[in-house]
Amino acid sequence: MTLRERVLRGGTYLILRQVAGLGVSLLGVLVITRLIGPTNYGLYAGAMGFSAFLSSVAKMGVDVYLIRQENITDEVVYHQVFSFLLLSGLGLSGLGLLVSPLVVSWMGDSRFLAPLQALLLLLPIMVLPVPALARLERALDYQKVAGLELVGQLLYFALALTLAWYGFGVWAPVAGICISQAWTMAASYSLASYRPRLSWSSKLLREMLGYGLGFSVSIWTWQLRTLVNPLIVGPYLGPEGVGYVALASRFVEALGFVKTATWRISIAALAKVQQDLTRLRQALEEGMALQFMAIGPLLAGFALLAPWLLPRLVGDQWTPVLLVYPFISLHFLVVAAFTMHASVFYVLRRNRAMLLFNMINVGLFASGALLLVPRFGLIGYGWAEALSLSYLVFIHLYLTRIFSPNYARSTPWLLAFAPPLFFPLIGSSWGLVLWAFPLLPIFSSVARTQMQEYWEYFRKKGNRLVR
Repeated sequence: MTLRERVLRGGTYLILRQVAGLGVSLLGVLVITRLIGPTNYGLYAGAMGFSAFLSSVAKMGVDVYLIRQENITDEVVYHQVFSFLLLSGLGLSGLGLLVSPLVVSWMGDSRFLAPLQALLLLLPIMVLPVPALARLERALDYQKVAGLELVGQLLYFALALTLAWYGFGVWAPVAGICISQAWTMAASYSLASYRPRLSWSSKLLREMLGYGLGFSVSIWTWQLRTLVNPLIVGPYLGPEGVGYVALASRFVEALGFVKTATWRISIAALAKVQQDLTRLRQALEEGMALQFMAIGPLLAGFALLAPWLLPRLVGDQWTPVLLVYPFISLHFLVVAAFTMHASVFYVLRRNRAMLLFNMINVGLFASGALLLVPRFGLIGYGWAEALSLSYLVFIHLYLTRIFSPNYARSTPWLLAFAPPLFFPLIGSSWGLVLWAFPLLPIFSSVARTQMQEYWEYFRKKGNRLVR
């Protein structure tokens, strides 16, 4: 099987897994949030934000090293990763437990403490699956990865929904995460046929950290965005406000499932053409258009239906979600398209540049939220999301030093799907005008040509992104 066929097959499995998971995720989240309410969901989301960030830090880039190295034939490499992650996971878990009372004091609600500490104890289990999952991804065995992830998701919702039904509140999703992570660790080791052993080589560890830290630090910087909700929204709007933002973000992430799949395969695919700047530019331009075409209809469609649908699904107590959904979905949609820029930078080893860009985004977002949330509440958080998009100007200017992208292929799709996102805020008869924007690509010759091309490609089971 050729590389192209393996990447296409792997990407298909990932997307199918995301499609299957989309229905499970949306249904499960809707039922859980209706049962436990904004306060309990906010307590869980705030605690999970911290533990997820620390789990990313605990990996220290060794996961990147395992996936991106050309040849790994020695089992000692995997054993070294396992040993390091065991130590870093335990260390950061202990450190997190020590500082958790200070974090909760800043957030202003002691109810955050117990779920936060419970999830911090889970930290080692969150990171230990890395060597086994990396072995599966290196083999492009995304069928097993997709199945593993889907079963983990089903286990999460099965336990969380049961406990939520019986009134366990915040502990329902916390318990769901525990069983899901335990499954991921056990199943990944079994599917990868990997049996860990303790091993230590200072030389090998320095090589791993030197290779992966540059990439990972920029990712950590981006993930600091997830802490804005508990650390800024929490003190001013309480757990309920954290819950509203978290649910809006959850809807957006679930509906934008394609971004997750394309991100996981884009670096591997672009790396194969990194020496050909013309092909890199073509892949970036087409990738941006495809992201808008794939994600935009789902986000916009939900926005157009949400004012009527959301109260009926989760109750009137969750209607404040509509204040922030338009801004969060706009940020997600635009950044999803610009992940192609990020993939190019990472493939070309421009990690420091991505670190700087992510710092600009997080700085704009955090300062905007700190300024606007106390004055305008939830919608102030939304405006901070919009403000942070200005960092993309710097990304574009930097990319022009490598090659000059043409956005003619992606602009019609952005104009088609971005305005309808704000239907929940506008409403009334004027809001109906937004329903016409998705028809704009019909009047664009560039967009019509694209649709014709993609129809032919899908009909012939072709794909222009991977050659």
